[in-house]
Amino acid sequence: MTIARVALPVGVDQSFDYWAPSGLTLDRGSVVHVRLGARRMHGVVIGLEAHTDVVPDRMRPIDAVADVAALPADVLELCAFVAAYYQAPLGQVHALVLPPLARATKRRAVATQEPSQHAQTDRNDAQRAAAMAIDEALGGFVPFLLQGVTGSGKTEVYLDAAARAIAAGGQVLMLVPEINLTPHLTARVRAALPDAHAVVLHSGLAAGRRRAGWDAAARGEAQLVLGTRLAVFTPMPRLALIVVDEEHDGSYKQQEGVRYHARDVAVYRAHQRGVPIVLGSATPSLETYANVREGRYRRMDLPERADRRARLPSIVLTPDRDARARDGISPVLADALRRSLGRGEQGLVFVNRRGFAPSLKCSACGWEAGCTRCSARLVLHRHPQSLRCHHCGHEARVPTACPDCGNVDLLPLGFGTQRLERTLRDMFPQARVARIDRDSTRARGSFESVRSRMADRELDILIGTQMLAKGHDFPRLTTVGVLGADNALYSADFRATERLAALLMQVAGRAGRAEHPGEVIVQTDFPDHPVYGALRAHDYERFTRGLLEERLAAELPPHTHVALLVAEAHDRNVVDEFLASAHALAGSAVRALGAQLSVFPPVPALMPRRAGYERAQMLVQAQRRAELQRFLPQWHRGLAGIPGKRVRWAIDVDPAGF
Repeated sequence: MTIARVALPVGVDQSFDYWAPSGLTLDRGSVVHVRLGARRMHGVVIGLEAHTDVVPDRMRPIDAVADVAALPADVLELCAFVAAYYQAPLGQVHALVLPPLARATKRRAVATQEPSQHAQTDRNDAQRAAAMAIDEALGGFVPFLLQGVTGSGKTEVYLDAAARAIAAGGQVLMLVPEINLTPHLTARVRAALPDAHAVVLHSGLAAGRRRAGWDAAARGEAQLVLGTRLAVFTPMPRLALIVVDEEHDGSYKQQEGVRYHARDVAVYRAHQRGVPIVLGSATPSLETYANVREGRYRRMDLPERADRRARLPSIVLTPDRDARARDGISPVLADALRRSLGRGEQGLVFVNRRGFAPSLKCSACGWEAGCTRCSARLVLHRHPQSLRCHHCGHEARVPTACPDCGNVDLLPLGFGTQRLERTLRDMFPQARVARIDRDSTRARGSFESVRSRMADRELDILIGTQMLAKGHDFPRLTTVGVLGADNALYSADFRATERLAALLMQVAGRAGRAEHPGEVIVQTDFPDHPVYGALRAHDYERFTRGLLEERLAAELPPHTHVALLVAEAHDRNVVDEFLASAHALAGSAVRALGAQLSVFPPVPALMPRRAGYERAQMLVQAQRRAELQRFLPQWHRGLAGIPGKRVRWAIDVDPAGF
């Protein structure tokens, strides 16, 4: 009898043994349908054995082999690495890899003609040199940082390198941080590589289309896979090149379940497969900068904008609390928008707050509308009018009077995208104004529709959140206004200023990308802060050098390596008791292993209450990554043995913030 060891997508670390009925063909990596208790689920065969310690009458048969390609050895090894590094159940990692298991109803035919030659037209010297360096690295592991100012033509370098890899018979994996970036980039890929078989993979696709793309990649038919972080696990037998666009973007870090970072997994996969990887960004992460400085990554620069007519925009800093401002729009920004509209050009107003106003407050007693389930204020929305929590989704009616003192004078404080949309329509009644945020783009295709209208010059002013900060090129966009940037300077998150600098550079980079000069108006009350100095000088690297020195002095990443234990329960005492036990276990593990680690006491989370759960956390830190990885498995086993099931917890390795 053949015994199959199957990893299942359940919250346990162990695998389960099943017997294989005669006539059932199994391989390591086969996807199978099995039963676990009363549940039917699918799993991945991670081993075939002749014997088992499980009592025969307690062992169940495999029901069937799923109609999907078996996971190849390299993907199984990648999954094992991710499970071990991020302290996640192996079966849950496999679940990230597998496509929808319903049979795809339609599969694209494979092109039989040879890929067309991809001409490098209008490339500058830096672009050609970068593409050539990547081409020369094909066939070996070389990690590149491709750093270029916004509008420098990084995508053209990716496509030139991809064309060469495909012409040599390879496959290319290209990752982007946001689903909304895939339609635009897909169009560029198909225009540049019209005969290449390209597929798109992300969680927003219909199941049949996603399955068909996954199958084509796994069979080696798809020559280019374009996708979000989930695509990093796609089986690709002829993988020759990996590209991670906007590598600094926080969207590459999964914040729940298997808390992996797709950029880092992509680097590991490139090393595993012996292929080059290109990390592209105008504002690279400090982790990537550190790797460049230490000689692990090779840097390539694109110092000029690809359009020879374009120049970097001028930066104007103006007071945020100007008494003459109208609903947050300063006179300086209003005048700049008026001038651009008069020239037949376009403007963009950026504020990283959706809704009408971030808060509703009583002018008499100071009451503020707060979420009953979170440590957060409710955001005032219009159309429909309501108070909403942007953390848990809770909604409440807008009160007609203060619930504490009865005062009817309730004030909306601050400015969100809805309020700015109304204000700009009133200020410029002849202008065509549109808003892009999570609320306005819920319908399928709505984001791309607005983007197309902007590109076709059917809009004059666009208002939006960070969805607009990257990956968009509008030649007639010359004026960009930034509101609320100072909010990040008050954050307790150690990464806040790094994120702010990257965001400002990216937003500013939307202006003046063609022959029309650009102007960026930033409203701030701290014009002397280093982040604004770097923005004015267009010198992100100088700013990051200072940040790296600060991180070194404070012993923070990337100079140290950390894991965060997060715990939550409805009862604060339960959380505190669990973390007290976890802290004691960590100390015992450190002493037993002789590990060089710092174990910090538990503290409340940045948001102590969310969705009705009380939340707290504790941190372990090591100077060397190997020390942390040696410690985590033993600590994890101890945490799993803490009695009680009323607390939810997870270990977050290399957390995005704490």
